[in-house]
Amino acid sequence: MAETTHAGERSRAIRRDERRAIGVAGGAHLLHDGYTDLIYIMLPIWQPEFGLSYAEVGVLRALYAGTMAAFQIPASLLAERIGATSVLVAGTALAGFGYILAGLSPGLALLVVALFLGGLGSSTQHPLASSLVAHTFSGARSLKALGTYNFTGDLGKMSVPLAASLLLVVLPWRPTIAIIGGMGLVAALAILALMPRMNAEAASAHAAHAADHAAAPRQRFGFPLLFSIGLIDSATRMAFLTYLPFLLTQKGASIPTIGIALTLMFAGGAAGKLACAFIGARIGVIPTVFLTEGLTTALILALLPLPLDAGLVLLPLLGIGLNGTSSVLYGSVPVLVTPDKRARAFGIFYTGVIGSGAAAPVLFGIVGDVMGLTMTLVVIGILPLLTLPLALALRPSFAGAAVRL
Repeated sequence: MAETTHAGERSRAIRRDERRAIGVAGGAHLLHDGYTDLIYIMLPIWQPEFGLSYAEVGVLRALYAGTMAAFQIPASLLAERIGATSVLVAGTALAGFGYILAGLSPGLALLVVALFLGGLGSSTQHPLASSLVAHTFSGARSLKALGTYNFTGDLGKMSVPLAASLLLVVLPWRPTIAIIGGMGLVAALAILALMPRMNAEAASAHAAHAADHAAAPRQRFGFPLLFSIGLIDSATRMAFLTYLPFLLTQKGASIPTIGIALTLMFAGGAAGKLACAFIGARIGVIPTVFLTEGLTTALILALLPLPLDAGLVLLPLLGIGLNGTSSVLYGSVPVLVTPDKRARAFGIFYTGVIGSGAAAPVLFGIVGDVMGLTMTLVVIGILPLLTLPLALALRPSFAGAAVRL
């Protein structure tokens, strides 16, 4: 009887930790992804105020995302020394402080410092929050939990820029982003109060390791190929999102309309991540990559000549293609590496794709200054087609592997 009671208490404690883990990880993902994509709303405001070229706009966008990418692995190493809770709490508070500082900045120099600090704070979220989910859930439940975690990031991409665009109707941009920054300080306190202990995957990892090790020779090039697809996919997404507001401005959109347009894009992206998880499980990863990347190219090229109203209608569907690929890519990482290397693989994958997304706006900003906005978006629209031969080469790596997202 005592053993039954003890088992019941342990089961309840595990479920409580799982709820807390997905709540903390998802909440952190929501806020930090929202902070990252809030910059898209601000770029059309900052460009005329500070007299920026397209290349300089790209640098400003890359500063936040590039800093976030560069410090993800150091954040993981620091967490091993002082604890994941301390690092994630400090990072969330620092990201919020970065936007508060941006709201207080009288000129471009302090804004640059603020974006660097914000990116530094946000570098803690992806490796630590995804690691929290992977350690708390095991097996197929881990993949489902990671899917939920990825979905919450898209909720942040929708809600935070939308909140800022609504505030911009009644407030100047500086107090608007300072208010948004204050949310980070509140979130840091919530993480401190709710963060569960990170439990290691033990027996299940050892059992899975033997099976994965047998498949390792066949999958030797699987992760590099998946990583390469992720780099191109992320570069396309971040470059397009950086210059979409300028395309909409050319079509006559106001700042609030741009905020609504991005919300439509991110709503489609959130739906795409969920839908493509099911589609990928049903038809396979490779066909899903062909579907989403082909859809992305077709819709970007279709958007260019359309008037504003018709373009807004197209944006949710474009969001599905633009974001849907990432759902099957992230979910495939555990399939292509052994359990003892998954944490490192996630760190490498997140660092690479975010770094690619940070560099792409700078590169395409230079192209934009030379070729003009429309031709730059044509090049961005064609870029996803480069993933298709890589996806074909990746197909043998999934032979005999059941990819459940």
